[in-house]
Amino acid sequence: MNDEPIFDLQHVIVPSRRDAEVISIERVNWSVQPREFWIAGGLHGAGKSDLMFMLAGLTKPLDGCYKLYGQDMGKHFGDEFLPNRLRVGMVFDDARLLSYLTIEENVALPARYHHNLHADESHGWVEALLKATEIVEVAMSKPSGIGWPWRRRAALARALALKPEVLLLENPLRGLDWRQAAWWVAFVQKLWRGHDLMSGQPMTIVASTDEFRPWRNSGAQFAALHERQFEIAGSIAPEDDVPTMRAAAAAVSEGT
Repeated sequence: MNDEPIFDLQHVIVPSRRDAEVISIERVNWSVQPREFWIAGGLHGAGKSDLMFMLAGLTKPLDGCYKLYGQDMGKHFGDEFLPNRLRVGMVFDDARLLSYLTIEENVALPARYHHNLHADESHGWVEALLKATEIVEVAMSKPSGIGWPWRRRAALARALALKPEVLLLENPLRGLDWRQAAWWVAFVQKLWRGHDLMSGQPMTIVASTDEFRPWRNSGAQFAALHERQFEIAGSIAPEDDVPTMRAAAAAVSEGT
């Protein structure tokens, strides 16, 4: 592709999201072009979330050069980066919904806040988001009143509210049964290829995962995180044959 990379990392040292002085991943060299689909996988503690937080502009690299849409995210970290950050939607592993708002209000919040819309002005768009993610029935509930899979779908609907060009998914399949996981994989594929919800525009997608297997035939490119290293695997997913990874995947399955 001749497009400028959306994410361009050159010799980047990724910090821990919990302690900005602690190294999580060393010397990442990686470019993500528009309309690409990437899955970054690794065991618990490998740095998946730390990488996603930095890509979203929530933390700064400890060293190296990280550019988001051509802007160096290590030199400045202010409101001048907001326009580019709003081009990136993120779904957090823990959903991060506001507990005092209903699901519908949570989904509506980005559009109402950033576009200064009243509830009636955003209603049609919010309804479309709720329908697409199949959470209409829980729209008037508070987050604490619905199950984990539906809270995570609400977080997805909220991330799509501003029609971002890029979607970051922090371990979206964690703790889900096979039906819920299959729904996510299928929906993410539709977004990547051009979902009607996004006016048919293909999205750039980067997701993290504990297990490559569910994403194996998704059409994604793959990268693996292990012992503070980031390795590009290409279009063939690495095998989930490391004993510790199998044990972690089994533990997740037993907890669902």
